[in-house]
Amino acid sequence: MPKIKLPTKSPHIDMTPMVDLFSVVLTFLMLTTTMRQPEPATVDTPFSISEKPTPDFNTMTLLLSKDDKVFINFDNGPDTLLKYRPKILTEMGKRYNIEFTEAELREFEKMPSSIGVPITKMKDFLDAKDNKVKTALQVGVPIDSTDNQLAMWVLFARQVNPNLQACIKGDSKTAFPIVQKVLDIMQDKNVNKFNLITSLEAAKINLDEIQK
Repeated sequence: MPKIKLPTKSPHIDMTPMVDLFSVVLTFLMLTTTMRQPEPATVDTPFSISEKPTPDFNTMTLLLSKDDKVFINFDNGPDTLLKYRPKILTEMGKRYNIEFTEAELREFEKMPSSIGVPITKMKDFLDAKDNKVKTALQVGVPIDSTDNQLAMWVLFARQVNPNLQACIKGDSKTAFPIVQKVLDIMQDKNVNKFNLITSLEAAKINLDEIQK
């Protein structure tokens, strides 16, 4: 008996559901993702071979620019209900007899980038609507012996959040005296462990050694 040949048809794949799903996911990401704010100073970090990632929460980052300015940043913790940032600013206000409004505390809470504003100018910084005015006020946190505001930031940040891990992100051209002074301030406040934020150095592969 002759064999029965079934008709061959090329399979048809309907991509419409997949495109719809991709559009929904893309729209969700666009609506919920917040753009990363630029730092107040551009920092060209030195290279290293360490691949240890920086923590996502409970971090206090000190940013050292190449023009010897110091900036500080800390997060709100793993739960935004903790509101660590406004609490730290409130303690700084008590130290310098400055009372911040609820609107100013909320503005400080949602700022994602580092801050390098003297505490006496903080209200002007938080109330400013023009970005040029905010940039002009970012002159660095004072670290003079007569007005060591960086030490106070570190002290109150660790009092509000004892789980803070310190990170230092310095430019490769930052003057050594500034680095040494920051380290002395950290040690004076019993911060003896910290992470250095660096750029990952590209590994050099020797093909001759691999083939051997």
